[in-house]
Amino acid sequence: MTTTASDNYRDVFDHRLGFGLKPALVVIDFVKAYTTPGSPLYAPDVAVAVQHTQPLLAAMRRAGCPVIFTRVVYSENLKDGGLFVQKIPVLRHMVEGDPLADIVSELEVAPGDILVKKQYASAFFGTSLMPTLTSLGVDTIVLAGCSTSGCVRATAVDGMQNGLRVIVPRECVGDRHQAPHEANLFDINAKYGDVMSLGEVLERLSLLTDGSPQR
Repeated sequence: MTTTASDNYRDVFDHRLGFGLKPALVVIDFVKAYTTPGSPLYAPDVAVAVQHTQPLLAAMRRAGCPVIFTRVVYSENLKDGGLFVQKIPVLRHMVEGDPLADIVSELEVAPGDILVKKQYASAFFGTSLMPTLTSLGVDTIVLAGCSTSGCVRATAVDGMQNGLRVIVPRECVGDRHQAPHEANLFDINAKYGDVMSLGEVLERLSLLTDGSPQR
């Protein structure tokens, strides 16, 4: 892309929406399959993103924001995986009882958190996520998780389509390859949400009092 074309793209698409009044954190599929060396899904960059998500998770909890974890889980016969598990056979590890399907130990699910089980890329597709967010009065979702080009992007698109502001701290998402990671962060920021640095997001969260931003 030429400089002129790149500048024009930013002029057309790069409008920032920012935070609304009540954010929630959605931690997408940070499970051991992506952080365990030797796993067929292992991705070192995802393990790094998990570490960066620890201070984000702590900040969201301090601000009193809802925290939602998602994980992909199929029945033992895999029939609820449809064509997805046929397209990506490695997903057959994601059954209840397989340690690789468990949330990473670095991001412990607290008693007040919400756990959403899903079978496809988007955290919204076929799940209770949207009615849950609506009942909590959430207008902004902060996305952490993996992979950037898969479940994070799909959730960002559906978040926008469901009328939610979407925030993606870039250090808190990861992929198996840098090229799709960067390309999808670019596209999410251009069309579906705001990609921010973790530092900027933490600063924004520090202004929250009782779930409302100080203006």
